[in-house]
Amino acid sequence: MRTPNRRQFLQSSLVLAGLGLLSGCASLPPQRRIPRLGFLSSGTPPPMSATELAFFRALQDLGYIEGQTIQIEYRWAEGHEERLPALAADLVALNVDAIFAWNLLPGLAAKHATESIPVILGAGNDPVGTGLVASLAHPGGNVTGLSSFSPNLTTKRLEFLTKAFPRISRLAVLAYKAGATTEQDWREAQAAGQALGLGLWRYDVAAPEDLDGAFDALVVNGADAVINLSEQFFTRHRQRLVDLVGRQRLPAIYEQRLLVDTGGLMSYGANFEDVYRRAAGYVDRILKGAKPADLPIEQPTAFDFVINLKTAQALGLSIPQSILQQATEIIQ
Repeated sequence: MRTPNRRQFLQSSLVLAGLGLLSGCASLPPQRRIPRLGFLSSGTPPPMSATELAFFRALQDLGYIEGQTIQIEYRWAEGHEERLPALAADLVALNVDAIFAWNLLPGLAAKHATESIPVILGAGNDPVGTGLVASLAHPGGNVTGLSSFSPNLTTKRLEFLTKAFPRISRLAVLAYKAGATTEQDWREAQAAGQALGLGLWRYDVAAPEDLDGAFDALVVNGADAVINLSEQFFTRHRQRLVDLVGRQRLPAIYEQRLLVDTGGLMSYGANFEDVYRRAAGYVDRILKGAKPADLPIEQPTAFDFVINLKTAQALGLSIPQSILQQATEIIQ
C-alpha cells in the first residue's frame, strides 16, 4: 500500500545511504530494530476514509513514521469477511509485534489466530457480548483497545427519526447476515420500535447486490423510513445504500456520519474519528511493552448527531427546528 510518507522515506533513505558511503560503514551506529505492526481490515486499500486518516495521523503524532520508525504489514479482506482468518494467520506467521484489528470481525479473526501476539481493537461493537474479551475493565488474554458500543444507540436513532418525522409507522431495518452483533442489535431495535409504536420489517443482506432486492421488497411493503443495524458492511457500501434510499425519497438515519457525508440524511453514533485517534494511543502503549490484559477497553466518549439539510431539501423533507437544535453538525 502506498502511504503519504513513502516517497519522503525513499528520498531520506537515499540521503542517509550516501552519507553512510562517505563516512564509512564502520562509523555507523548499530541500527535499532523498528516495530512491525500488522493491520487487519475487512475493507479495501486506500484512498483512506476520514476515520483511517485520523488513526494514521494520530500514529504519526506519536512518532510512528512508516518505513522509518514503524513497519506496517497491511491485510485487506476487501469486503470478503471469510478471508479474515487466513489473513490473520498470515500476520501471525510473520511474527508481527502486534495486530491492529480495524473493528470487531477482524478482531475476532486475530484472537482466533493467536493467543500470544497483542491484538488492538480499533472499534468493536460489543466486544464483551461477542466473547472477544472477558470484560471492559479486565479484558484478559491478548486483546485490548476501543469499543464503539454504547447502550441504547439504536433506541436513540429511532427516537430522533420519529421525532423528526412523526408520521412514520412502518420501518424497514437492513441487517447484515454475517454481522457478529446483528441479532443483538435487532432485539434492541424491536424493543425500541415497540416502545415507539412502530412496525419493524427486517431485510437481510449478504452482499452489495442484495441491497437492490431489499429495497424492491421494502417499497412493496410500504416502508415509511429506513435504518441499518450497526455493521461495517453498510459503511463500505454507503454510496449504494444512500443512492437507493434517495431514489425512494425515504427518511433514514445511520450509525456513522460517513454516510451523511456521502449524501445520507441523518446519523447518530460514536465519533469514530475520535475513537480511532484514541486507538493509536493503544498501539503506542503496546509497542512500548504494555500488556493487553492490563489495559481496559475504552468506550466512546464523543457522539455525533449530524443532519444533511441539502439532502433533506432534495428529498422534499422538512426537519423541525427542535431537532435541528440538537444536531452537533448541520451540513448545508
